[in-house]
Amino acid sequence: MEYRKLGRTDISVSAICLGTMTWGSQNTEAEAHEQIDYALDQGVNFLDTAEMYPVTPNTRETRGRTEEYIGTWIARNGKRDQIVLASKVSGPSRYEPLRGGNNHLDRRNIEIAIDDSLAKLKTDYLDLYQLHWPDRTVPMFGGRGLNRLNDADDTTPIEETLDVLADLVKAGKIRAFGVSNETPWGVAEFLRLSREKAQPRVASIQNAYHLLNRQFEVGLSEFALREDVGLLAYSPLASGYLTGKYLGGIIPKGSRMDVASQFTRYETPHRDEAVARYVGIAHAFGLDPAAMAIAFVTAQPFVTSNIIGATSMAQLKVALGTADLVLEKDVRDAIEQAYRTWPDPCP
Repeated sequence: MEYRKLGRTDISVSAICLGTMTWGSQNTEAEAHEQIDYALDQGVNFLDTAEMYPVTPNTRETRGRTEEYIGTWIARNGKRDQIVLASKVSGPSRYEPLRGGNNHLDRRNIEIAIDDSLAKLKTDYLDLYQLHWPDRTVPMFGGRGLNRLNDADDTTPIEETLDVLADLVKAGKIRAFGVSNETPWGVAEFLRLSREKAQPRVASIQNAYHLLNRQFEVGLSEFALREDVGLLAYSPLASGYLTGKYLGGIIPKGSRMDVASQFTRYETPHRDEAVARYVGIAHAFGLDPAAMAIAFVTAQPFVTSNIIGATSMAQLKVALGTADLVLEKDVRDAIEQAYRTWPDPCP
């Protein structure tokens, strides 16, 4: 397993990160613990979660269960020092309201959220604390472009959010912070404010990146490479579409699209044509389509870590088995040819 620096911190993370979004809904506590144990045995040291997980479904009863499962794993074996642990605070609610329905990225909300997460995770610090999505109006979760400003009157300024995060670093509750579902403008603002106020700088950007969505390459990749704010790539399989299992309109029982049909981010034109081409490329070169898609993401120079998720041990073994997979030039060339035909059909 390769290890890479998280931003300009002294934290080293595995090139593959274990995502946890399904724990507590599609995965039991025992299965979550089994995944962590196996991942650590394979060299993974990086776990990513969020206060709102699991999201399939996201309800008052299930929310926070993922952090609780990680917390019981930590309490059981005392291996906190063997993992780099990341979680996230939610921005203004897209689901059932948190903290009274006013969960902006302000001091009140962030301080409550970090203490709740630490209690569930049974630890006194996080290595990385991320803003799950911006407080302001931005195109995200499949949105394209921004043609008007529509911020709420109580939108929290980035400067205020950064002040709170800086205080959490000083208090020892977090070692570093990152953003998620963020834009080039947002990253630039965080960097500018950290310079002007001599405060901690943003360490990472957790955005979607996969063969069906390479928009990170336009704008944000330059920040990643020039400013050392690397990508923590989520959804490398585009919610499972890049495995090919949904081709022909098939929805396997228990799959993401079966249990979370409300998420329509990837219901877009030309998706199936692009997926079929990538699956065909993988088969032509004797590769598992999932392995090829994951290896493509991990290899990008602006990627710090590739966040994989699994609902079964078989899926996890395929994902982690890509740690040493290097795609040959002919494979990469075929991928680029397909991308020119169908650029970013699923943002």
